[in-house]
Amino acid sequence: MQRRDFLSLTAAAAVVPVHSALKAAAPAPGPRIDFKRADAAPGAFPTKWICGSPSLMDNKDPPVQVHWYNPHTAILRQNKAYSYEAPFAPLYFGNDRVLLLDEGFTQLRTDWDLRGVVDDCIASWCRQNKRNPADMELLVAFSHLHADHYAAVNQFADRPNTRYMGLTHEEMLGFWGMTNFPDQRVSLDLGGREILIWGSPGHVMSECAFYDSFTHILFTGDMFYRGRCYISFWQPWFDSMQRLINFVDTHPVSHVMGCHIEISSKGVDYPYGTTWQPDEAPVHMSVDDLRHAFEIAKTIKEPGIYFTGKVFLCNQTRGTTTIDRNPYAYD
Repeated sequence: MQRRDFLSLTAAAAVVPVHSALKAAAPAPGPRIDFKRADAAPGAFPTKWICGSPSLMDNKDPPVQVHWYNPHTAILRQNKAYSYEAPFAPLYFGNDRVLLLDEGFTQLRTDWDLRGVVDDCIASWCRQNKRNPADMELLVAFSHLHADHYAAVNQFADRPNTRYMGLTHEEMLGFWGMTNFPDQRVSLDLGGREILIWGSPGHVMSECAFYDSFTHILFTGDMFYRGRCYISFWQPWFDSMQRLINFVDTHPVSHVMGCHIEISSKGVDYPYGTTWQPDEAPVHMSVDDLRHAFEIAKTIKEPGIYFTGKVFLCNQTRGTTTIDRNPYAYD
């Protein structure tokens, strides 16, 4: 027997039994999930989110709350005791990919481990659906270029099978494959679950809106949410609102959801930097809330703060302006 043949035969003898054993031990992949449906996939928001505490030093809540809206959709919310911004971050599961939108206001995993939380969510979903977590590609993106939405992206830099958005306008457009921002609407396929994405500048110039075809949730980032919508560029924001109205005129929307809550259930502003919101309003709003805000926006002719009943439209005011100490006086 030639040495070459011996090595070849020995390798075959070693590999085949091991491979067979692994194949036999591995669970059969679960059936592909059918995300196509005419109505919205049912889901529910919690009656109360983790919202800080009177004493941050004594806060016992986890740094991020994980709420499963339905079996294929998780919503993460950062504890206000860890950041007054307390941003929300949807996690959408498809058959082949997972989309994480916004990463919260943290950087180091030793501060709090967002990546570990996301990995746990993926592992949990894979157990329920008989998938291998290593086979699921993770897309790490954010609604817009502000640090409280992308700060933790570095936690995913060395994660296998992961793609993450860059920190420039050009990288954002390239990530989504947009060539005609903000009007172009692109589609992201997570594996049978479609996410529609288009530009929504105004709060900042690099911002997008997201529509999940499975839950029918319209995610509007910081350009429209329960609180102080800081509008840096009025006309682009107004045009973005018009695009949202055009969209809800032609697509079913179950909820309109922004990135923050900065208002109480009674419509009272929580001042900028607040780390305890014991009576905060829900994060989700309705299409009627969006339409009502747009009708009010049509009447706004000058900078100032205008209340819609659910949202404070802060037209070209300073970013740290709060309603309890409004430096602007208008009739």
